[in-house]
Amino acid sequence: MKFYDSIIIGAGAAGLMCAATAGQRGRKVLLVDHAKSVGDKIRISGGGRCNFTNLHTTQKNFLSQNPHFCVSALKRFTQHDFINLVKKHQIAFHEKTLGQLFCDISSKQIIEMLLAECADGNVEIMLETKVINISPCHPALVAGSIGSESNYNFELKIDDELITCKSLVIATGGLSIPKMGATSFGYDIARKFGLKIIETLPALVPLTLDEKNLEQTKNLSGVSVNGIATCGKINFREGILFTHFGLSGPAILQISSYWKKGEEISINLAPDINVFEKLQEEKRLKPKQELQSFLGQFLPKSLANYLAQKAGHNGNLADLSNLKIKEIANSVNAWSFIPKGTEGFAKAEVTIGGIDTDEISSKNFEAKSVPNLFFIGEVLDVTGWLGGFNFQWAWASGKAAGENI
Repeated sequence: MKFYDSIIIGAGAAGLMCAATAGQRGRKVLLVDHAKSVGDKIRISGGGRCNFTNLHTTQKNFLSQNPHFCVSALKRFTQHDFINLVKKHQIAFHEKTLGQLFCDISSKQIIEMLLAECADGNVEIMLETKVINISPCHPALVAGSIGSESNYNFELKIDDELITCKSLVIATGGLSIPKMGATSFGYDIARKFGLKIIETLPALVPLTLDEKNLEQTKNLSGVSVNGIATCGKINFREGILFTHFGLSGPAILQISSYWKKGEEISINLAPDINVFEKLQEEKRLKPKQELQSFLGQFLPKSLANYLAQKAGHNGNLADLSNLKIKEIANSVNAWSFIPKGTEGFAKAEVTIGGIDTDEISSKNFEAKSVPNLFFIGEVLDVTGWLGGFNFQWAWASGKAAGENI
């Protein structure tokens, strides 16, 4: 039987950071994953260049039933701390928009950096390895093998082998992108040890439209605008993309994390234009102008044609009533609809919900009711905005746990 100070299940962003931190503290660490390689989500992120953090990270960029839970870890390991690590490994990077930082060359550089940090800590890594069972360690199994039989707290059956450890860290992520191996493993372990789970839903995910709206917008697939998506009191101004199934783009992905089934979404397709006032002015100055020509001044041609057709007006601006002008303006500045749903976990970048943070210490990420059992990263009920925030949460939570296992 093998013995470790710490076993970390999940070789993603949080698990790698945790393993490296603990290993460099002199702990004997085993990092386990069922995948063929480490950091698969890191590899595909940011179009292959990894949006590894955000310059503007604060607690306001995260959703949780307990919005204060993330504060401690984010303050102790900030975006600037991770940037310093990137600089230490001489990885060139750049800011894209809104504080988002990307590798100049490849996301693989971040994975190589984390593996180098793990190597510095003599971390043992086992891939394509299935954890079959986890249970509290029975003292008789280790009696006589170690100095104190109470030192080893968990027994894991990994493939056909039994392994024990003093501390166990679950870093298995959420349910998003199952084709990359996402499972409910972390939640299952939490339930096994009596921890509460907040309902899990897909987040940062495209929204779908009902058949009526899809039929109307079918020719707009691929059209994008810089607009504002609003749900309740929350809004995001970024790109909005029409798809074969509905709407996507950064603004839509962001608002999806706040949207609940049956709620209305409002889209401003031209946030810099007061269409009602502009249309009234153009009617006065250019009465013979056609509606699609007017809309085409600030919208893609196909979208302008669609909105003109939707308005049912083929004549000149001079023929528009004030009531019709208001209707057209609302279709641009305040297009409201109720999404049919989302494209689900298959297309979601992250999972919202997860292990209730009231069950977990915000200082070291240990379960309050189960000593030496830790949960980090996306498996917890902490979800970041689009733009590098979820990676920063992975680094910060992994670092905090790694310093305490």
